[in-house]
Amino acid sequence: MLSQWLHEGTIRLQESVENWPQALEICAGPLLEARVIIPEYVTAIIEQHQKLGPYYVLAPGLAMPHARPEEGAQDLGLSLLKLQHGVNFGSSEHDPVDLIIMLAAPDKHSHIEMISALAELFSSEEELLSLHQAKSLEEIKNIISRF
Repeated sequence: MLSQWLHEGTIRLQESVENWPQALEICAGPLLEARVIIPEYVTAIIEQHQKLGPYYVLAPGLAMPHARPEEGAQDLGLSLLKLQHGVNFGSSEHDPVDLIIMLAAPDKHSHIEMISALAELFSSEEELLSLHQAKSLEEIKNIISRF
């Protein structure tokens, strides 16, 4: 199920980034290109981060940045950025982050199935560890295909 959103067109792999805003920009790229989000969506995430801290860093090495639908989500979508060298988001518990999955939903209801599939993935320590260790697009796609 996650494969319909996370595929070759929405997954990016990169050695490293300079900072967390750059990680967000790179992760947002596929969603911007597909017009799932508009640039203001990324701006909203950054502004919220600056106000509230890294609210979307969910677990060690894992971030799921998102903003409210009215802040620029045009459609339902996910993108994934896998870094070989994690970046600090300012989360003392969970930095460095090497796996960033950006979520966009145009309303409060359409993403329930997507969140459910992500929750299943995130609750599997083994699969999450495999994602953190993945070094290729094929490895990531293989893991995603199970959810």
